[in-house]
Amino acid sequence: MKKEFDMSKTVAFHNLGCKVNAYELEAMQQILEKAGYQVVPFAPGADVYIINTCTVTNIADRKSRQMLHRAKKMNPEAVVVAAGCYVQADLPRLEKDSAIDLIVGNNKKKDIVSLLEAYDKSRGKQECVININQTKEYEALEIETTAEHVRAYIKVQDGCNQFCTYCIIPYTRGRVRSRSKDEVQKEVVRLANRGYHEVVLTGIHLSSYGVDFKEQPDSLLDLIRAIHQVDGITRIRLSSLEPGVITEEFVKGLAELWKVCPHFHLSLQSGCQTTLERMNRRYTAQEYREKCELLRRYYENPALTTDVIVGFPQETEEEFEESYEFVRDIRFYETHIFKFSRRKGTKADKMDGQVPEQEKARRSGCMIALGERRAEEYEKSFLGKTLEVLLEEEISVDGQLYLIGHSREYIKAAVPSDGSWKVNDCVQMVPERFLSSHLLVGQAVKF
Repeated sequence: MKKEFDMSKTVAFHNLGCKVNAYELEAMQQILEKAGYQVVPFAPGADVYIINTCTVTNIADRKSRQMLHRAKKMNPEAVVVAAGCYVQADLPRLEKDSAIDLIVGNNKKKDIVSLLEAYDKSRGKQECVININQTKEYEALEIETTAEHVRAYIKVQDGCNQFCTYCIIPYTRGRVRSRSKDEVQKEVVRLANRGYHEVVLTGIHLSSYGVDFKEQPDSLLDLIRAIHQVDGITRIRLSSLEPGVITEEFVKGLAELWKVCPHFHLSLQSGCQTTLERMNRRYTAQEYREKCELLRRYYENPALTTDVIVGFPQETEEEFEESYEFVRDIRFYETHIFKFSRRKGTKADKMDGQVPEQEKARRSGCMIALGERRAEEYEKSFLGKTLEVLLEEEISVDGQLYLIGHSREYIKAAVPSDGSWKVNDCVQMVPERFLSSHLLVGQAVKF
């Protein structure tokens, strides 16, 4: 018989995956805290374990299963909750898994308290999973504080309508659903009142924000303008964008808003045109190049970062070289490299010409090495120049204490911790030297 629990019991959390998942986990945590649960570390002894799962790759699936089983081993009498995307992708497998007591799909995380209460009454395995592809409801979740000291990630959108041939996410997150501009602005005001200076707008497909609105259409630019008006917020950062949203009107509008950081993550996936077509990406390589040029026309030396997939089905050596040369020529600050992962239920899973794992690893290594060189080049280009840095934490480097943070370009920088500054201060600093850990070090003055 499982041990009885009530709302005064302890609950431990573990998150896998993206910033949207992290936001939703923090929202669930705060919901349960308000209901009387005590949040404890993910360690032996908790009464409830909630694992917010991910399914973006096969590795994410495996990690999700491992964490669920680890939780049950840490306390066999605990209630183990599987939540999120892996639930939507492989429900039959989880239904048969004896380590899992409660299954909570996407768009049902807001009901975590009542779902735990229902489980407590039944004492038998429970599940609450909707057909995510048919819902038009944006799940009402919000946070009042966050684990980060100075930066708050805010979910403003869910779902995706793109259906890239390699991606399982539209099937696990459903169609585009946007949060109202007013609700987002209210949350930003609350966070600003708690001392947060920077907000990061995030979503499953952020560029699609507002396309589902009918009566009072608001675009992503409208949302950013509304947040820009919030006192106390001095930085607005955007998570991953699609090339299609980068228009002259959009970039010109952003450039007029001084709080918007010159840091743009623009998804690429491949620099080879034929590979982009097989991926069902809705732009050409030339169009992507033009979007980067547009951003650089309005911003001086902005940080451009991207994602690249290597080893996509049928990718020849020539196609890989074309992609490599494209990435080299664009001169990104950072490139996040992924080896193609087959996802059951996607078109790419059934394509002929699957690339061997050994070859994927070789191509990944080449791209990663290029990315490392480009990152170092970009960071060193700021030596001797003034950076605005929001200080986040104190660390020790070579036996000396520093306060470190990120510039508006999201470059990591450090200033001596001599009592002049504290966490959450915004300082101007001139980098004097570059450490191999991708860290710029220099002196600072407050402004």
